[in-house]
Amino acid sequence: MATRSSTSIAQTNGSPAHATTADRVRQIVVTVSEIISLLGPLIGFGLIGSDVNETSGGDLASDATLVAPGGPAFSIIWSAIYLGLFVYTIWQWLPSRTVDTRARATGWLVALSMLLNAAWLIVTQEGLIWLSVGVIIALLVVLVALVVRLTQVPAQQGGAEALIVDGTFGLYLGWVSVATAANIAAALASSGVATTGTGPEWAVAALVLFLAGALTLLQARVGGRWAVAVGAAWGLGWITVARISDEPASTIVAIAAAVAAVLILAATGIIRSRRNPTRSPEVGSSARAGR
Repeated sequence: MATRSSTSIAQTNGSPAHATTADRVRQIVVTVSEIISLLGPLIGFGLIGSDVNETSGGDLASDATLVAPGGPAFSIIWSAIYLGLFVYTIWQWLPSRTVDTRARATGWLVALSMLLNAAWLIVTQEGLIWLSVGVIIALLVVLVALVVRLTQVPAQQGGAEALIVDGTFGLYLGWVSVATAANIAAALASSGVATTGTGPEWAVAALVLFLAGALTLLQARVGGRWAVAVGAAWGLGWITVARISDEPASTIVAIAAAVAAVLILAATGIIRSRRNPTRSPEVGSSARAGR
């Protein structure tokens, strides 16, 4: 049934119903990109090269700037993201997914996101922090395009697909949006811009609230995805924890980050409720995990 359903979807969307050379090339490129990206955990956790906290002169450490999330934030969420990328790579090789419209629509963007993530780790190992800003912004743009693409081609196969695809890349986008702000702050600090004091504190508070607003606008565009909200709220929550329990301490930033996290979660709930005001609990309940 899954194969027939997938074939029907492909035909409905005007895509070839049988595997093409382009499909096989896409699958191979995604797999190679995943293998390359698997070096990420080894580098990120310091098993190869230096720990990320120690690269770029320590500017990316969890206590380097007012926007840096607390240490545990990184290992936990990156473990979930890397696991999701690994499962996606296997998922796209399943016979029913080779001609799947979503796999065709997202595969190249997924591969690009993997390669950009690996590039970011290599660049930071070399201490090229401003170049790392360019790389992470490119990664953020790719992830936004990817999640928009997922919205245009909705999940058709239930909860497992929603979790593997929508959940993974929504979480990835939400987290990278916060990490981008932290990366920019780290680059500014490396260039001698003041990172402490009343002025920087209020500037950072404004930044995290702006981030919440930008993500809310994106959520309105993509239908309010819980995975995006959770990824962003996770990062913002750990900024709150770090500013309360670690240096540089800042009550102003801690409160702003907490408010931003709550705003994103609340806005997502409102957007979803307005999108499906009369939807019964049974309809699509299995797909809610990732969307």
